[in-house]
Amino acid sequence: MKSCMKIIVTLLFIMLLCLGAIPPIFTYSQERCPSLEVYFSPHGGCTEAIIRELNRAKNTVLVHAYSFTSAPIAKALLNAHKRWVKVEVILDKSQRTQKYSSTTFLYNSGILTKIDVQHTIAHNIRLLQIHSSPPI
Repeated sequence: MKSCMKIIVTLLFIMLLCLGAIPPIFTYSQERCPSLEVYFSPHGGCTEAIIRELNRAKNTVLVHAYSFTSAPIAKALLNAHKRWVKVEVILDKSQRTQKYSSTTFLYNSGILTKIDVQHTIAHNIRLLQIHSSPPI
């Protein structure tokens, strides 16, 4: 009976919150809400979206990837580096011998580029983390 009452009270609270009878604890202005965009590859706009965000970067760009072969993204990273954006790259050890890797280009451009030799393989979900303002 107690658990049923908790469910009813919770549902009532949610309903009142949705109807606007109870003000939300946190509110976000339209400008502050982060947006989410989804792209597919190839030919789905991924490269263009990444380059657009790299061109907007003002503070830091961190790259952690298994494979990095995109010349346009490498050039955008170099452009960010030339704008005094802090750019750091960590790649899988396979990139040492990869035929079409951007590793050498990034390293020779003065971008801090490291190879992760401690882990078996760097299958990571995150490729880029871009900070337009100093991280908290």
